[in-house]
Amino acid sequence: MDLSRLLDPKSIAIVGASERPASYGGEALLNLKRINYGGKVYAVNPGRDEVHGFDCFASLADLPEAPDAVIVAIPAEHVAAVIEQAGALGCGGAVVFAAGFSESREGEQHEAELVAAAAAHDLPVCGPNGNGIVSIASNFALWGDMVGPRDAGPVALVSQSGNVAVNAIASRRGLRLHTVVSCGNQAVLDAADYLEAFCQLDGVRSVACYLEAEGDGARWCAALEACARADVAVTILKAGSSEAGAAAAQAHTGAVAGDQRVFEAMAEAAGAAWARDPHELLETAKALAVRGRGGLAAGVAVMTCSGGDSSVCADLAAEIGVSLPPLQPETIARLEELLPSAATAANPLDYTALLWGDPGAIEGLVRALADDPGIGRVLVLYDQPDGLDGDAVESWAQAIEGVRAATDCPAQLIVCSTLPELMPDDVAASLIDDGIAALAGLQSGLQAIAELVKEPVAPERIAAIGAACQRAAASERGGELEWLSEHDAKALLATHALAVPEGRVVGDQDDAVAALSQLGGRVVIKLSGTELRHKSELGALALNLRSEDDVRSAYSRLSALPAAASASVFVEAMAEPGVEMIVAARTDAVVPALIVGLGGIWTELLSDAAVIPLPASASEIEAAIRGLRGAALLDGGRGGVKLAIGALAEFAAGVGELLLERGLELIECNPVIVSEHGAVAADALIARRT
Repeated sequence: MDLSRLLDPKSIAIVGASERPASYGGEALLNLKRINYGGKVYAVNPGRDEVHGFDCFASLADLPEAPDAVIVAIPAEHVAAVIEQAGALGCGGAVVFAAGFSESREGEQHEAELVAAAAAHDLPVCGPNGNGIVSIASNFALWGDMVGPRDAGPVALVSQSGNVAVNAIASRRGLRLHTVVSCGNQAVLDAADYLEAFCQLDGVRSVACYLEAEGDGARWCAALEACARADVAVTILKAGSSEAGAAAAQAHTGAVAGDQRVFEAMAEAAGAAWARDPHELLETAKALAVRGRGGLAAGVAVMTCSGGDSSVCADLAAEIGVSLPPLQPETIARLEELLPSAATAANPLDYTALLWGDPGAIEGLVRALADDPGIGRVLVLYDQPDGLDGDAVESWAQAIEGVRAATDCPAQLIVCSTLPELMPDDVAASLIDDGIAALAGLQSGLQAIAELVKEPVAPERIAAIGAACQRAAASERGGELEWLSEHDAKALLATHALAVPEGRVVGDQDDAVAALSQLGGRVVIKLSGTELRHKSELGALALNLRSEDDVRSAYSRLSALPAAASASVFVEAMAEPGVEMIVAARTDAVVPALIVGLGGIWTELLSDAAVIPLPASASEIEAAIRGLRGAALLDGGRGGVKLAIGALAEFAAGVGELLLERGLELIECNPVIVSEHGAVAADALIARRT
């Protein structure tokens, strides 16, 4: 859909315009007055001649033109008819404030009628059940709550929560917004649609997204790819976690990597920053608007006049993953020339209160840190209290002027308060105007810096994830879910050159004894059937059998289990000892994804797994494996043996390829035994649509 007229309307009609106090239609009209909107405004209400000084028309059909944007501020049961009329007249789009749609069972039909009317005319609709659209940059408001004039900036926001959007507009932390959308139920347009449209607007450098639903993976990839190509940064906060897909829920995979984790992995693989709360969302988006990701040395230098702040910052940086590297000897020498004798040249740098208010000294310290080859960003901690007067005003101004004077240095300069309320709005805005990122609150500031340090993602990587998502959606939706037996699943793995133990189905005890001899004298016997998922819980396997008597006894016990009525007895060679891992791939989440983590009985207990959107190369997978908390188990930690991490990564890459090539819904290999010599699937589940 073309959102251009809706996001830059030259004329606006308000259906349901009213002078009733606190009415959405009345407030929308008053907002246009408050911000001195320069376009044409039409009030629509058949019962009035004038509303708040605007001429009033009986219906949209009575207007002298088809307006670019229509605000629909009437009850839910009447909305679809107005959407139909707006579409037929050739309007550019609509905003629907009313609740009473799909968020309640009684309103589902109203939403279906709204969607049908919009689709019939390809009419963009924002909402229903949202606050609408405000563009500070283009000076218009299609907004149901009070909004007044604001200074425009480079950060756009799309939010499924109206309150998050309202609070963002009201925030005073140097944040300057460009366009804000409260998208409500997303009946016609979703957050990905707005994201893709934002990156085409002049002046948008960063977008913050507050989400409550995953949406369509292919659409998200298309929008994120468009942002990457336009050099527009994206930060996402997603609340809640949906239930894992039906297939994954029958395996371990759903518990280890449900839809929320897959969505997060998709967002990060596509270059979006990930936030944990609204404050962090807006701080990160603000930081990324000043300067995008990467392009500089990964190290960060911190300077403060407080030893306590220095220590706390170092601890938080280590926890978050922000590198504060040791300084080079030449840097130390330059710092020592400027520092008082009570200070120690180090990173973090406590320059002490003796230099407070000395802009020349502070500038020199910033420049010395910025010139260090391992430092790409210099973080200056600065807390300004309210109510300064007298000499204190000049003292605080001089303290920050030393930082401003160094804006031409090779590192990115960042000023951050330790507490959010100690970063005044005017100070933050003026720093940002000078090209210095100004952040409110140390924890959120360091989280934002962790995102700044990352290198940007190539658009081609995002496009590949989107293409895999489209192929998966086209290949399997609508059929019945079919599970393969373990022996059939392993046969399929073997056709793709994925290592599985040698084994076969046996017909009786004598055949099982023969298999013992054929497979090398140490075997496992298990039941294998399409209805079996977790054999250990059913007692449907026997391990490490070496003698004929052991095999006969195990065969007899397994054959007597109720599950044996619909299963075969499967005998295979015992895998070489090693570390147990889970390798799984699924297509029933927002995008196809690979999961690699500690496996066997520890899978759900430890939940130490990497989630990697597909397609993924073996090198990408190996890097993710080495980032696991339990990676030391594979890499010879505590005097252990180095295991074949490369072979595990190759195996996992093959699982992902098989999933996509065959249009499968789920592959779960748990455990995959990783030894010094390779990786082999000791158990396997595969589900597909028929």
